[in-house]
Amino acid sequence: MKKLLLHVPHAATSLPNQEGFIHNDEKIQEEITKLTDWYTDDLFHSETDEMIVAPFSRIFCDVERFENDEEEVMSKVGMGVLYERFDDNELLRTVTPKLREEVIQNYYRPHHKALTLAVQTQLDIEGNCMIVDCHSFPSTPLLKGLDQSTNPPDFNIGTDAFHTPQDLIDRAVAYFKDKGYSLGVNEPYKGTIVPMSFYKKDKRVQSIMLEVNRKLYLNEPSNKKSENYATTKEIVQGFLREMKNI
Repeated sequence: MKKLLLHVPHAATSLPNQEGFIHNDEKIQEEITKLTDWYTDDLFHSETDEMIVAPFSRIFCDVERFENDEEEVMSKVGMGVLYERFDDNELLRTVTPKLREEVIQNYYRPHHKALTLAVQTQLDIEGNCMIVDCHSFPSTPLLKGLDQSTNPPDFNIGTDAFHTPQDLIDRAVAYFKDKGYSLGVNEPYKGTIVPMSFYKKDKRVQSIMLEVNRKLYLNEPSNKKSENYATTKEIVQGFLREMKNI
């Protein structure tokens, strides 16, 4: 049975510093509640696989965005690698070139260095590496969400044409169908993370994203666990077992 590399980018809530943030702590906390992929570090938790978990909130530094704003579509709405706008488009933070470089240098790049090293280590030991990009999403789309579907699926997998073999997609589709859940393939979210050192270069690196609809395990719009939390966690854990057996 293979060892997975679980990437959990959006589970944390801490702001390492307040530099540049507009001082409205209540609104900032509301935004953190809204945007955090709550408990994904637990839903996807594994004692036997490698886990790379970002320890800071995505509104401080979003490690799943491209470092270069010119390559990042969400930077156009103030939600690039350093968020500058709330989802409602109010000003969240003023980002100077100095602040940007400090956050990129001290938080973004170290995270990606750790992820790259973890991939290389698995390649060296096992000859291959499978990344599972671990996320959740609100049942009501964010105001700035690229997909505004009002009836999203229970789960969503994101794929990459180079790094996600068809058998991974087929097994995921079959797994959720068998469990009685609806599944979107690249809907409402698409893509999956691969470190740039390997991206479009090394097919030994496979990757698939799993997004969990928060209605399955939270009492939305709060971050409180619902009575279905344990059931949802078991479904996620079953998906991981399915990926390990491929």
